[in-house]
Amino acid sequence: MKDTFRGGVHPRGHKELSREMPLRAYEATGEMVFPLAQHIGKPAKAIVKKGDPVVAGQCIAEADGFVSANIICSCSGKVKAVEKRRTISGAMQECIVVENDGQYTQKDPYTEKEDIEKLSNDEIIARVKDAGIIGLGGAGFPTHVKLMPKKPLGIKYLIANGAECEPYITCNDQLMRSSADEIIEGMEIVLRLFPNADGIVAIETNKPEAIASMQAAAVGHERIHVVALRTKYPQGGERSLIKSIAGIDYPITKLPADVGCIVDNVGTLYAIGRAVLYREPLFRHVLTVTGEALVRPCNFIVRDGTSFAELIEAAGDVREGKEAVKVISGGPMMGIAVSSTEVPITKTTNAITVLPEDAVEKADSYMTACLHCGRCTTVCPSGLMPQMMADAIIAGDYERYENKLYGLDCVACGSCTYICPAKRPLTQAFKKTKAEIMARKRAAAAGGNK
Repeated sequence: MKDTFRGGVHPRGHKELSREMPLRAYEATGEMVFPLAQHIGKPAKAIVKKGDPVVAGQCIAEADGFVSANIICSCSGKVKAVEKRRTISGAMQECIVVENDGQYTQKDPYTEKEDIEKLSNDEIIARVKDAGIIGLGGAGFPTHVKLMPKKPLGIKYLIANGAECEPYITCNDQLMRSSADEIIEGMEIVLRLFPNADGIVAIETNKPEAIASMQAAAVGHERIHVVALRTKYPQGGERSLIKSIAGIDYPITKLPADVGCIVDNVGTLYAIGRAVLYREPLFRHVLTVTGEALVRPCNFIVRDGTSFAELIEAAGDVREGKEAVKVISGGPMMGIAVSSTEVPITKTTNAITVLPEDAVEKADSYMTACLHCGRCTTVCPSGLMPQMMADAIIAGDYERYENKLYGLDCVACGSCTYICPAKRPLTQAFKKTKAEIMARKRAAAAGGNK
């Protein structure tokens, strides 16, 4: 077992802005908006209509297919509309809009702990599915699907992702400090499904308090071990973690389960514990609101559907003399810049980063032709050749990009863009190209099925 992976970069962390801010619950006052597509897979199907009363913890949209996830209401009130609203991506998507009554009446109290020994493995998975739990590390893969690999006895590692390598974000650090026992409970539940697996809590060394807290909680749990990993971006990437923990490289065509690994964010494991032991569905999670433009960066426990604008205001709003030049959903390396703060957080929103300047815009003004220095290749955690990939894109040679240069293996971590002295927007080009290639594949498949 190593403590790191090949490549990677060391961007400034900026975690000092919020790392010592304890988690605090924030109760929204405005309307709540719940996009039906908050996960990888098919969007959920609304099961409420305009005028229906709802309560917190109520399922308002059901999974519509195997790879899909329930949507759970996070407040009480009335359904205002089922309509298209602007979301984080900038696109208009079908959403359930709830007029929040501010009472937060819950469907159930979620306080009575059940005996896990009385539950079968199928019942555990069913509770995870009913709770609408998805991967809270960013990708949003439905967790109940992840817990049903073809060969459960072949799973050797359950990796709890506590790396939190993205700059600025500190909510998982605080979650591990304050709720380590609950995270370990969630791990034990998942380990019941995989009898041959060891549980590994993977945390970067720049979180000593979280490491100590998780180590203390893991005492007496023979199958769970806490591993301190070198602080390096993107240590928290799924493939980077598997390389660091299991020493395995695998192609994009395979899933972690195919190489004997299950990777879950620590927040996901916390949610699993709450769902299985207390029947509490996923309708709130931890989130960092941070950035040099804000008065008071914070770590919140927030309810899904809360607007960006309201959370920014809860963090003291923009500092006097500063301007919110750029607002990012997530962190600066892999996050998405939003065009408006009147968009809702979803299950996968782990941060709102408010910056007083736009580093991408500044880089554009310094961009030159490729210097052929090879730095992008050196830092790529997937072992790709970004320079040649970019050349293939410019030439319009998508066949070479995909089949000769393995461009679809790019995890869009941004390391190549960060290190490039020519300030070329490599990651942006790779994201766009991957989307175009996948769109062409879907169109071809649709045409072949006619």
